[in-house]
Amino acid sequence: MSFEPKILGFLCNWCSYAGADLAGVSRMQYPPNIRVIRVMCSGRVDPKFIFEALRVGADGVIVLGCHPGDCHYLEGNYEAEKKFDMVTRFLKLIDFDNRVRLDWVSASEGTRYAAIVKEFTDHIKSLGPSPVGGDKPDKEILEELRAIEEAAASDRMRALVGRERKIIEQENVYGEKVSLEKFNEIFDSAIIDEYNRHRILVSLDKDSKSVKDLAIELKIDPSVVLEHMVILKSRGKVDFGELVGITPMFHKI
Repeated sequence: MSFEPKILGFLCNWCSYAGADLAGVSRMQYPPNIRVIRVMCSGRVDPKFIFEALRVGADGVIVLGCHPGDCHYLEGNYEAEKKFDMVTRFLKLIDFDNRVRLDWVSASEGTRYAAIVKEFTDHIKSLGPSPVGGDKPDKEILEELRAIEEAAASDRMRALVGRERKIIEQENVYGEKVSLEKFNEIFDSAIIDEYNRHRILVSLDKDSKSVKDLAIELKIDPSVVLEHMVILKSRGKVDFGELVGITPMFHKI
């Protein structure tokens, strides 16, 4: 039996949804695998929506908006692009970045819409079913996706995504500008840090653990785990629990 992927599409009301409608009334042929959610703007698609879709078993997720420069809300698709960049960087950590796509379709591009859907569906078919779909999802990857979803929603990541343009285009109080290269270094470092911190939090949901326990489970150097624990404690996310011998145990607050 051939694999038929389950694909979720977030389509901008003003352009790509109208393009999909044109493809339909024009009787253009494309795979029926996509299930569409209409949003007012591609910039409205919170990264959480994408991660959640993957976590509940979607084989692929596609976001379609207005072409750059044509956004009904002026810069909504610019915001979509920034958010999607973060999404793909996070998903690359677990080799899921090839299951998502961002593209642009105008209201008059029914043919383009049909072609993109066919191309993406064929691509997902070549990848095969999602390891977290079906009756026996991979629990480890599910936990990774949950950690990523929570990490992307952290105040730090939202601030970096929301202020990228201001950070790289405007001078700070010292009259300095941050280059795009330097910003990307900061961004990538923040992604790794927040990913591992939220992996720790997901792990502590099960039971209390020591730094050594977490280091072994998550395959992270114990000194790095300890640094993350200090940060998480300062955020009010974890606290010391009981002592086992001379080893402090941590629990999630």
